[in-house]
Amino acid sequence: MDNKIKWGIVGPGKIATKFIEDLKLVPDAEITAVASRSLERAQSFASTFNIAHVFGNYDELFDSDVVDVLYIATPHNFHKELAIKAMEKGKHVLCEKPLGVNRKEVAEIVEAAKKNKVFMMEALWSRFNPTIQKVKELVEDGTLGEITYLHADFAFYALDRGMDSRLLNPNLASGSLLDIGIYPIFLAYFVLGMPERVEAVSTFHENGTELQTSMIFYYPSAQALLYSGFRGRSKMEAEISGTQGEVYLRPRWHEANGFSLVKNGVMEEFDLPLQGTGYFYEINEVNQCIRAGKTESGLWSHQNSLDIAELLDRVRRKCGIRFPFEG
Repeated sequence: MDNKIKWGIVGPGKIATKFIEDLKLVPDAEITAVASRSLERAQSFASTFNIAHVFGNYDELFDSDVVDVLYIATPHNFHKELAIKAMEKGKHVLCEKPLGVNRKEVAEIVEAAKKNKVFMMEALWSRFNPTIQKVKELVEDGTLGEITYLHADFAFYALDRGMDSRLLNPNLASGSLLDIGIYPIFLAYFVLGMPERVEAVSTFHENGTELQTSMIFYYPSAQALLYSGFRGRSKMEAEISGTQGEVYLRPRWHEANGFSLVKNGVMEEFDLPLQGTGYFYEINEVNQCIRAGKTESGLWSHQNSLDIAELLDRVRRKCGIRFPFEG
């Protein structure tokens, strides 16, 4: 396709590597630039993916005219500053989750998007997963009856990572909650909405990093049991139960390629293979929105990001999770 939407990478790490592999599958998208605080790192990344424009700092990329939209894949604590700077230069932005470290940051990012009249979306890729979209339809059309119970977890062992890593360094907004706890929270919010009450407890590293968090979200007629952790693995099969049926999203549920539906004691399997790793769907959504002149997605809106940030803040307040730079 001629006149492809030109993408730039801000923060060439492991996530950006997976992202680019899927971007290649989107017909009207191309990767044209990469920026890092380390020119050497940016050059190495560009060499791997044959990227034409390489920048040793972010401002040079923001000032350039070689990209339409930027994918921000830096540690969480840099999201707000970089997203706002990019939008002030007229660039569209897809920013990795969590969009901000707290709701205040997310609100500032949303305000900057509106002020500069550019497209901005949080990269909560699971929202666009075909399995999760189909399960949402089953919930809405009443196939499961009234939803009464939801369970979702996300955990892996991370205590072997360096203490300066984004997972374990409090100065980089470390911990399981923001990094992976956002996924179970998202599913509860996506299926059941905002809870009436939140309860949560956490376990901490001696350096202050939150290592595991268990949550219960209370709704008028339902409960959601959620968990994230770095101290060991979990099965990562999500369950949504209603008065007339149950759905089980295959492990790892946040990138599921199908699900099981149980009705009247009979289980039926549904296969929904992913295109690429799964980032394809959010990239396609961004491209469609930009071409349509939209400043936010109807599938994952600014308000959705504000709501998720509020839920993360509520859990953090319950557990006493704070970062040094928050004062």
